[in-house]
Amino acid sequence: MSVLRGFKNFLMQGDLIVVAVGLAIALAFSTLVKAFTDSVITPLVNAAGGGGVNGLGVRVNGQLLNFGALVSAVIYFIVFAAVVYFAIVVPYRSYQKRRGVSVFAEPGPSRSCPECLSDGLPVDARRCRYCGSAIGETPAA
Repeated sequence: MSVLRGFKNFLMQGDLIVVAVGLAIALAFSTLVKAFTDSVITPLVNAAGGGGVNGLGVRVNGQLLNFGALVSAVIYFIVFAAVVYFAIVVPYRSYQKRRGVSVFAEPGPSRSCPECLSDGLPVDARRCRYCGSAIGETPAA
């Protein structure tokens, strides 16, 4: 029973629920953006490439190199990433900011180890977490 209770607690964590909802929304947006690129962008790219059956592509030894599909896929990726960013990440960041949690923010100040030159150590660290050497008083960065 304790295994099932632990699994239930894992599934009901707030962050996991947020990730699951974000993933479901992203999949829904993916379908919407895919339909947009297939119905609007791909015909426009093919028309710009001279129209016809091949669109923006060439035939090499009977095989079609379809550059129009590649351009459409790149446009799809850019539009999808922008939609996910502005529809999911920005509202989530503002929601977490109201809760007092910093998400997707710039990292805080850090310092470097003078011995192993590792970066990203906390400013108030006294020893390096990687090599264990003592760190001086002044932060490096």
